[in-house]
Amino acid sequence: MAKDPDKLGIFVTTPQYMPHLMKIVEAAQRAGKKVMIFFTFKAVHLTKQPDFARLVKMVPEDDLAICADSYTCEGFDVELDIPGGMTPKQMRTQAFHGQVLEECGKYMVL
Repeated sequence: MAKDPDKLGIFVTTPQYMPHLMKIVEAAQRAGKKVMIFFTFKAVHLTKQPDFARLVKMVPEDDLAICADSYTCEGFDVELDIPGGMTPKQMRTQAFHGQVLEECGKYMVL
């Protein structure tokens, strides 16, 4: 699959950048760009912040995912504690990260 120059991939690994992430997504969408976001490592704690529900509404289901292994490692239940607005199919593996790298013309790490 060719990279889409109008798609921004965001690999979120740390839990301190939620305000930055929200502004980046809003700016990208205002510019007519699509975003794909993958939360992994300690960033899975961002799923418990109030702004996360707003982010879920901003990004299509197929373009937003959480690393299921990281979620479990951080003490959350991947089957019983799925963040509000998300579906079980959004609890993914690092293969989703590979998909982000493969599809997105632009890529950043937070």
